[in-house]
Amino acid sequence: MVRFIFFTPSKQSQSVCTARGQEDDHMINNKSLKAALDEVLAHKGSRKFTQTIDLSINFKGIDFNKPENRLNLEVPLPKGRGRAVKVAVFAEGQLASDAKKAGADVVFGGDGIERFAKDKVEFKKYLKDYMFLAEPKLMVSIGKSLGQVLGARGKMPKPFAGKDLADLVGRIRRTVVIRSKGRYMPVAHIPIGSEDMPPEDILENINTVLDAVKAKVGESSIKNVYVKLTMGTPKKVS
Repeated sequence: MVRFIFFTPSKQSQSVCTARGQEDDHMINNKSLKAALDEVLAHKGSRKFTQTIDLSINFKGIDFNKPENRLNLEVPLPKGRGRAVKVAVFAEGQLASDAKKAGADVVFGGDGIERFAKDKVEFKKYLKDYMFLAEPKLMVSIGKSLGQVLGARGKMPKPFAGKDLADLVGRIRRTVVIRSKGRYMPVAHIPIGSEDMPPEDILENINTVLDAVKAKVGESSIKNVYVKLTMGTPKKVS
């Protein structure tokens, strides 16, 4: 399964969002989410770049030391991520042609795997902004040659067999991965949009992410939730 990591929280965000001893929130509802989002957007200021809106979810009563309890959810955002997400495909022959027609930004064949294995510095240039797909027969080669680099960043390619490839490429462009952060940090950070998106679209994305998390761990396991901009102060949903 492909793994994506889009957001690395600041020290300020980590200290606020993982503070211990805070009171647990009441049930999260649309009104409280909208109020937090509106306040964050009201203080976004003027930047020379478009800020990402991030959701931080703190958990309680879950032993993330147990592998079966760790979060690793792929969630397509209904309104997209608000930023360009590029897709790279490892494929050959007809599948390579199909990938190009399906809208992949770049397609690499087996020779590309060999090239990147010899020059991982070049390959790392793709890791930040790209997500990866691969035809099944190349997965073993990718694992042997690039698995250490991709796996460490949670970006192992998702295998595909050519069916509905255009739909898969489009889906991946708007997908986020919800992962609990390490064994002992009961928190997940998720990019859920950008500051220039309509607030109602951002709110729909937030609810989609929260619904997926609740389905996995139950709402009672969510301690609190924060919303923040890239350069902003986290706002607690209350």
